Amino acid sequence: MSQPSMPDAGMRYLDLRGFTMGTHWQVQCYADTKFSSEELQTGIQAQLDQVVAQMSPWEFDSDISKFNRASGNTWQVLPEDFFKVLQHSLFVAEQTQGAYDPSIGHLANLWGFGPLGKVSTTPDAPAIKHALDLTQWRQIRLNADNHSALQPGNIHLDLCSTAKGFGVDQVARYLQDSGIKSYLVEVGGELRGLGCKPDAQPWWVELENLPESSSPVCVAALHGIAIATSGDYRRYFEVAGHRYSHSIDPRTGYPVQHGVASVTVLHPECMIADALATAMTIMGLEAGMRYAKQLHAAARFIVREKNGYSQHMSPAFLAMMEEDLDE
Repeated sequence: MSQPSMPDAGMRYLDLRGFTMGTHWQVQCYADTKFSSEELQTGIQAQLDQVVAQMSPWEFDSDISKFNRASGNTWQVLPEDFFKVLQHSLFVAEQTQGAYDPSIGHLANLWGFGPLGKVSTTPDAPAIKHALDLTQWRQIRLNADNHSALQPGNIHLDLCSTAKGFGVDQVARYLQDSGIKSYLVEVGGELRGLGCKPDAQPWWVELENLPESSSPVCVAALHGIAIATSGDYRRYFEVAGHRYSHSIDPRTGYPVQHGVASVTVLHPECMIADALATAMTIMGLEAGMRYAKQLHAAARFIVREKNGYSQHMSPAFLAMMEEDLDE
């Protein structure tokens, strides 16, 4: 990886913040004085608003909501960005044999993690089976020539595990196209950084940890690298003392119970890191680590044990941490 360059003389530090996708975003950067903070704020928000307009199932008029309501066996022309995210999501679904599934919308709603709102009781077996019958990524077809996708009938896409990472990437591209070479972008805990600060230090960030975990703190230098974390502690509900997280296994229809509390993935693209973190969380430690090794992906797993937590790192993650320590 190339060494990060220093901000040009005359660059000023900006700290911009806003709201998107049900969470907060923040951009720290060094920008030329020709840019006003208001101009950059508006430009960044526009990038994120476009992701919401295309891929938020919470918005009735979004492109994904229109796809979900479309008649069965019809081809729907999608915006380029939406098509790109769906295409990658189906690729990960194929690689993981359905451990990751972008057609999980019915299951997400059934368990109270979709736009229909929260639930106070667990769904019954017939309802889960019905939602599983409608979770069928293999039935979705794509036509790259005109960016269209086949709606097989009552398939509900949910790209929330990928779209937020894509939004981070879009903001990063917008900043770079604007000539900004030193930045740190965050959207709801997903990050991407480039360049360094005037003191020649890169953008150091602390990897997300469980609130109650005593796992060692890990920090990473983000120069052309993004970070995404999937964890069962972010969104969940409890019934009779039992926790049900939003990490739903689309192969069984139930939230995972294998003990993996979080997975953090580092990758040049946040969209890819986002999807991989979700997939590896669903797969569990053993299968998820095999997948990480197969892809040479930098991944860290935190697993709940009887007496606390254990931390497991892929070879690529260990190598990246050692590289950062050597800098």
